This record gives sequence, structure tokens and C-alpha cells, in this order.
Amino acid sequence: MLTHLHIRNYALISHLDIDFHEGFSVMTGETGAGKSIILGALNLVMGARADIKSITEGEERCVIEATFGEDLIIRRELSANGRSRSFVNDEVVTQAELKALARQLIDIHSQHESLMIGDDLFQIQVVDAIAGNIAEREDYNRAYISYQAAIAALREAQALAKKAQADADYLQWQHTQLVEAQLLAGELEELEEEEYRLAHAEEIQTALAQALQQLDSDNGALSLIHSTRLSDADSALAERIDSVEIELKDIVSDIQRLYDHTERDPMRLEQVQERISILQTLMKKHRVQTIDELITLRDELAVQIQRIENIDEDLARLQAEVDTAHSTLSIAAEALTASRLAPCNLIASRLMEDMVRLGVPHAKVAVDIQPNNDFTETGKDNVQFLFAANLNQSLRRVAEVASGGEISRLMLCIKALIASNNGLPTIIFDEIDTGVSGAIASQMGEIMRQMAQSRQVITITHLPQVAARCEHHYLVYKEDTDIRTETHIRPLSTQEHHVEIEKMRSL
Repeated sequence: MLTHLHIRNYALISHLDIDFHEGFSVMTGETGAGKSIILGALNLVMGARADIKSITEGEERCVIEATFGEDLIIRRELSANGRSRSFVNDEVVTQAELKALARQLIDIHSQHESLMIGDDLFQIQVVDAIAGNIAEREDYNRAYISYQAAIAALREAQALAKKAQADADYLQWQHTQLVEAQLLAGELEELEEEEYRLAHAEEIQTALAQALQQLDSDNGALSLIHSTRLSDADSALAERIDSVEIELKDIVSDIQRLYDHTERDPMRLEQVQERISILQTLMKKHRVQTIDELITLRDELAVQIQRIENIDEDLARLQAEVDTAHSTLSIAAEALTASRLAPCNLIASRLMEDMVRLGVPHAKVAVDIQPNNDFTETGKDNVQFLFAANLNQSLRRVAEVASGGEISRLMLCIKALIASNNGLPTIIFDEIDTGVSGAIASQMGEIMRQMAQSRQVITITHLPQVAARCEHHYLVYKEDTDIRTETHIRPLSTQEHHVEIEKMRSL
């Protein structure tokens, strides 16, 4: 439960520290005193969206810290530069993590939340909370995600198939062209070298002949080296000269072989140039830089063509997966629906009993569950709370027939019913008693007091009948200083509590 709240530099609060206790507590104070400011700070520390306008004017940072039990401390820090940070026991957490934790600790019912009673999602959540169908909802959620994934895969495949079949002839033509080109890795580089030799055959032969003349003539380098004798002077040098002679002989042999194979061949040159042109045209057409890339493209086209040829099999397989996922989802949806139908009569009877206690003697409530045409994230159910306040009045949707006071009373009854079925340690009501007075207000206070027997209940109220039922009374008030107007809160003693109740009754 919430045991302590610390606020610094939030709106009209420069500094606030207040302890809370188990049981039923109320906050009272004049309109505009700052009760909603305190609630806003608590919402912020529970993960609500931050707004730098909430920081007290002239301050650089605000801090809200809530302590639950003895060892859980949640802190939210908001800086004027827009930065917001959240901590759990001094460990940084994300806002999503903070919200997830808050949902297990506290339920804050705002003044506007009563309007949610007509919201479809809220009504499903109420039924689910009473049904306790966590396992069924988890099974359905998994099946729903799988079904959506299967549908998406099938639709993507169908779109690709449609496009692929339209492109099939073009892809086949491209692939055939590349296959007929008989591509070989590294071929272009070899052809370009051959082209150079063929195009410059005469120049190359002249250079080779000159090299042979300089190396292997009577006065060439080979003859001169052969005539060199240093064995008597230095045997090591003589061996090195012999090695050079052997190497030169090899070089001369290679030059002679190259000379013999270098000849002008206009026909071969034309063939090589034509082949190079074909390859370069293909590379330019397919926007690649190498023959290896053309080969990769050829193989990829073969795979695409194979897929197109097998597309009917793929579509049939994906359709089968959709059918299987649909069947699994249908079974999960039926189980979820059954779990929701089970407590409907209990919910209706309990709400009618409590509404009678709250001054609606002829109240009729029904929970109507009808199947949706399609699966949704929450199941295949359309859940509606139906209500009638008077005799001979037909049941209709709550938002269509209930007055503001009746909605407030019905929402309190719903919250009390949910509280009796879950272990949420703290519930806070922000003027849920709006629109009621007299004995009805007293009954609403009694319901909240009974709720507080098993959890902490804190309510903001202007009604003395509600405040009179509390175990702990907190007064919210404003004070003007030379600098600013500030909001404060303090616990009232028993005597102060009675004085405050009398003051509220006199208003």
C-alpha cells in the first residue's frame, strides 16, 4: 500500500511530505485548494505523461517520490529542459516498466473515468477482471498474434505472386540471355589482356626481338656473363654468376616462346572485341561492375523463376497455415467467451444489489455478450453493460440512459466488485461521489469503507457523509506567501476531523 508521498516543486507545491495508512482515508478541502494537484503528482510518479509546465514556476526540477510498503520507492524526476527520468529503488526504469509496475500497486480513479463506463474496452476489462481469465486471454493473445502473422505472410505472398507472375516472361528472358552468354568468372580480364596483345602485336614483337638481341646475341648479356670467370678469385661469387646465367637462359626462353606466339590475328581480335562488347553491354544493362556479379544475378533469377513456378504450392501451404491458425484462434476465442459468460449473472446481481443500497431501488443491470463478426485483439465478443433505473424501463446501454449521479454510483459499484476479486493493494477515488448527496452519499461512503477492510482506499470528496466514514482524514489547503501561493496537506486529529465535518455540512 502507499505509505508515504514526497513532492517537491510540482505546480503549487514547493515541498510536501505526508504519510498514509491502511484502511479508509479521505482528502477534503475547498475547491481549488490543490487536491487534484496532489493526485496529478501521484499519477506522474505512476507513469503518466510528463509536462514541464507542471514544474513550479522559477524552478529547474520537480521530484515526486512514492513509497509503498517498507521497501519499494518509486521516484519521478522532471527537468525544465523536458527530460524525465523514473527510478525504482534508485534503479533507472523505462516509462513502460513504470506503468507495468504501477498497475500492480494502485488504481487511480479520476473524475473523468466514470465516462469510460460506456467504453467497449473498459466493459470487457471489467468482465475479465471478475472472470479471472488470465490463462484464456493469454492463450487467445498468442493465437491472435499467430493468426495475424499467418494472414500477413499469405497476403505478402499473394502480392509477390501477382507481381512475379506479371514479370515472369521478362525474368525468363533475362535469365535466358545470361545463360546463353556462357559467363565465366575472370573472363573479362583475360579477354582485355588478350585484346591488348592482339591490338599491339607488332609493337610487342619488336620489343621482344630487341630484348632477345640484347640478351642472346654474340655481344649480349648472356654471352658476357658466360665469359665471366671468378672461380679462382671467389668461389661464392662464381656460383652467384652461374645462377644469374641460368636465370637469364630461362628468361630468354620465355621471351622466345612469347615472341613465337605473338602474331597479328585480325580475326581473333575481332572475336575478342565482340565478346568484350557483349559482356560490357550485359554489365551496363544490369548495372553491375563485374562478371561475377552477372553470374550471381543469373543464379538469383533462376531462383526467382523457380519460386514463380512453385508459387501455387507456396500459396497453398500458406493458406493451410492460415486455416490452422484460424482454427486454433476460434477454439481460443470460444474458451475466452465461455470464461466471460460465466460471471455475467453474478456481476449483474451484485451491481443491482449495490445500486439498490445507493438509492436506485428499481435498478436493473445486465451484461450482454454478443459475437463480433471479426476477431479483435480482445477476442470475438461485443460486451455491453445494460442499465435501467426505473420500473417498466427497458434495458439500454449505460451511457444512453444513466444520469451523471447514476453513472458515479454504478462506477463505484463496479470498482467495489473488481476490488473484491483482485489483490490490488490501493485504490484512490477522485470525487467518485459527484452528483449524489444525503443518505446516498452516506451509503457510498459505507461501500468505500467496506472496500477498505481488505485494502487501502483513499478518496477525494466534498461530501461530509463520505468523509464521516473515514479512518484517516487529510485536509488540503492553500497558503499565500510573499513569493507564491502554495498547496499543503496535513492529517487531522479526531477533534479536527469532527470540526471539519461540521464545516462541510454547513456549506
